[in-house]
Amino acid sequence: MADPSSYRPSPGQIPDSPGVYKFRDEHRRVIYVGKAKNLRQRVASYFQDLAHLHPRTRTMVTTAASVEWTVVSTEVEALQLEYTWIKEFDPRFNVKYRDDKSYPYLAVTLNEEFPRVQVMRGAKKKGVRYFGPYGHAWAIRETVDLMLRVFPVRTCSAGVFKNAARTGRPCLLGYIDKCSAPCVGRVTPEEHRALAEDFCDFMAGRTGTYIRRLEKDMMQAAEEMEYERAARLRDDAGALKRAMEKSAVVLADATDADLIAVAEDELEAALQIFHVRGGRVRGQRGWVTDKVEAVDTAGLVEHALQQLYGEERGDAVPKEVLVPALPEDTEAVSQWLAERRGAQVSLRIPQRGDKKDLMTTVQRNAQQALGLHKTKRASDLTTRSRALEEIAEALGLDAAPLRIECYDISHLQGDDVVASMVVFEDGLARKSEYRRFQIKGFEGQDDVRSMHEVIGRRFKRYLQEKERTGEWEQPPPVSGEAPHPAQGAPLPADDTDPRDTDPRDTDPRGDDGRDDDGRPKRFAYPPQLVVVDGGQPQVAAARRALDELGIDDIAVCGLAKRLEEVWLPDDDDPVVLPRSSEGLYLLQRVRDEAHRFAITYQRSKRAKRIRSSPLDDVAGLGETRKQALIKHFGSVKKLRQATIEEICQVPGIGRRTAESVAAALASAAPAAPAVNTATGEIMEEDDGGTS
Repeated sequence: MADPSSYRPSPGQIPDSPGVYKFRDEHRRVIYVGKAKNLRQRVASYFQDLAHLHPRTRTMVTTAASVEWTVVSTEVEALQLEYTWIKEFDPRFNVKYRDDKSYPYLAVTLNEEFPRVQVMRGAKKKGVRYFGPYGHAWAIRETVDLMLRVFPVRTCSAGVFKNAARTGRPCLLGYIDKCSAPCVGRVTPEEHRALAEDFCDFMAGRTGTYIRRLEKDMMQAAEEMEYERAARLRDDAGALKRAMEKSAVVLADATDADLIAVAEDELEAALQIFHVRGGRVRGQRGWVTDKVEAVDTAGLVEHALQQLYGEERGDAVPKEVLVPALPEDTEAVSQWLAERRGAQVSLRIPQRGDKKDLMTTVQRNAQQALGLHKTKRASDLTTRSRALEEIAEALGLDAAPLRIECYDISHLQGDDVVASMVVFEDGLARKSEYRRFQIKGFEGQDDVRSMHEVIGRRFKRYLQEKERTGEWEQPPPVSGEAPHPAQGAPLPADDTDPRDTDPRDTDPRGDDGRDDDGRPKRFAYPPQLVVVDGGQPQVAAARRALDELGIDDIAVCGLAKRLEEVWLPDDDDPVVLPRSSEGLYLLQRVRDEAHRFAITYQRSKRAKRIRSSPLDDVAGLGETRKQALIKHFGSVKKLRQATIEEICQVPGIGRRTAESVAAALASAAPAAPAVNTATGEIMEEDDGGTS
């Protein structure tokens, strides 16, 4: 690890003009490239106290052994040079997007004497016109098949073309009029190129001209009583319309735009791009990246623009680029895009209307892409094994933690305090063993105390299960010692029914959470590692709860959200796992799942409390008859004012039930209107709400 002060340049050496800088390691490899409006200010910011730097930036400056810079005249030149150097040196600490799949394009090889229409993947070639990308190659072939009726451009390979020219016989497409057969001289090279250019114009969105021309020719042929030709033109126009219908209109102003959305977490980001041409979505692609540098959404967008348009010219750069956040130097980036297009480019955040709605769709696609990427990464057996080994090594465990339990506390300003327990076995979620808790030991907000209570309750259950099955016998207490906690008073009724789970939390393995005797397993299995959501205080509380129960063979750690640091009991400094570590990725997934499970339970409890009613306490009064009463009287308030005889008039309500309802409502004093804390809405009694 290098000391940044050993290669820090003096402030007077660094110019205060725009430029690009490179950090190199001890082997002279470029590890990071950046640009700056003011080189002196930007480069100096890397040489402050290491404790004040972002962990990823700290890792970069301690890996580097030297820094150098190049002065340019404008910020646009700095942007271009940064892109060129990132492409040339491939620095390990720069964000680099990688395609989450190899997207196919519809390509027209205008660089050949007889242009060919084909499906292409990989790097773009000079002189080839590209359309897309498309999600599937078959979607391209369907579109091309429809359009070859009108634009019979060559689609055959070079070998087939040469063989047809040698024999003087075209291929099958030439015989069925889906190719103009330039191989045998049916059309001249100039006529065939004109067909290819018309094909490109139609694919670029200039569709109305061709359809109107076909319809005009069709009407003229009909007037001249050339009905066969008119029918063929009618079918050609229908084919073009069907090709257009494959991409619905999403922007009514028929604009050309690219929409970019970002979904991210602490370690990774997913990018989705929709290419809209002529108001229709003509292509879609997605990238994922590791966040190897300290970068925000605006920085991710800027990197994406560089990679997306760095090699493009002309119409490949659209008139509008819509993004979720503007780059730091919006003016310079806009000017750079305009230079590549050769005309003005609007770079902005959509605020309303169709473009805002479409951006929401693109954002949803980005979220799904990130989730799918994480799922694929988590499902690999080798990756999971490596993650568990990395966790064991980082935490000093004797063996890989095959069972991990994670706990999280959730509440809303101290109300409805709940906790969650999620279980991962061999790196995969074991949803049948998820549990959730209500905090019962105290009122109010205290995450540390709540964590202590939950861990204590969970492992008391574990000791009781061991004692029940005969796996553990309580040793007699030493004279003068307090009895072991497992021998204490019985716990309150269990509030962690395994069936009381989110509908998404069903285990595909069909485990119903019961042992051989049909009893709930509940807390029968111990984990090798307990993870808590939080830092030192929460970790200390969990360790203290285990110590009080005499359990010393279960490791404990905490994962703090802000910097993704791993905390161990009694350690003043956290364990910082490499950001590319599969172990850190697994811990983060476990923590996020515990947070999701806890907040889902907390929200359901809050909603149930808001919608509670005095009728809930009436014995024998089911949901159907409660709804009948509310529907008949309109509200609990009006029901409270009704007589027993009036209540008996409701279908299904007898006199005994009516008396029970009247007594329950009389004993329940009217309360202040409840407030839905999620929306701020006052839940009035007249709405059938609380009483």
